[in-house]
Amino acid sequence: MSGLVLKVLPEAFSVCQLASPAVECAAPYCFAAKTADEVSLVCPTKLVPSETVRREDGWRAFFVDGTLDFSLVGILARIAEVLAREEIAIFAVSTYHTDYILTKADLFDRALSALAAAGFAVIDPKEEAECSVN
Repeated sequence: MSGLVLKVLPEAFSVCQLASPAVECAAPYCFAAKTADEVSLVCPTKLVPSETVRREDGWRAFFVDGTLDFSLVGILARIAEVLAREEIAIFAVSTYHTDYILTKADLFDRALSALAAAGFAVIDPKEEAECSVN
């Protein structure tokens, strides 16, 4: 899996269950899903809508940088495997272009360290900004 770059998103996220599918989210990173039984939303914690029935705060996220071709096999499975060995649960969201992976915030740094040790390149914009200031 070398060559894959994982980029950290700086904001905290929440996973929510909504009362209605009519809720909109204007955040750059906002994921909605609707089934026959529920409407779910993953969004920055600071933008959780008031129509939330239930919510779980305290998530952090990263994504696989670049556009993933549909013929690629096992990328998400490899990430999940590395984190499962560390007993870190994930919440994954796939878009047309790539995969987003969330872990609980208190395990996030450990997750990134495990992925880096497994050969993934991890880019954290926060760390890059700190380095450029020094």
